[in-house]
Amino acid sequence: MVVYETIFKRLVKIGIIDSEGRVQFGEALKLKSDGFMDLNLDMLYEEDGKYTIAMAHNYIQNGDVMADPDMEIRIIPSMKMAEALSFRQDGGIPINQHVYEEVDGKTMVYPRIKKELNTFLSGWLLNIKNQGFKHHI
Repeated sequence: MVVYETIFKRLVKIGIIDSEGRVQFGEALKLKSDGFMDLNLDMLYEEDGKYTIAMAHNYIQNGDVMADPDMEIRIIPSMKMAEALSFRQDGGIPINQHVYEEVDGKTMVYPRIKKELNTFLSGWLLNIKNQGFKHHI
């Protein structure tokens, strides 16, 4: 469970959520840092006291918006935890992974993908913090 708490703490340090786990932006937020692609955040939905946001670096290729990468993240304020739900990378060999999938009315969990995506997200958030991303007003 440590990685989920680490992700939560890193989201707080970057200013995406407050220490109680509340999302610190309305529908969307852009973070900037010189020399890096903008970081785009979107509030997808709130359900049962949990927030789901999207976080992405994007670029334009032949008029199309490309994810580099794009992740969905669930924030669970009551537990002070957050987890990766999905990962998409466009360009090259595209990647589209989901931790959970509905199959015949049951939720399937893919443990290997869950571990990989949360490990990646934890590292990505550390990089974002170290690269000095700030709110763009």
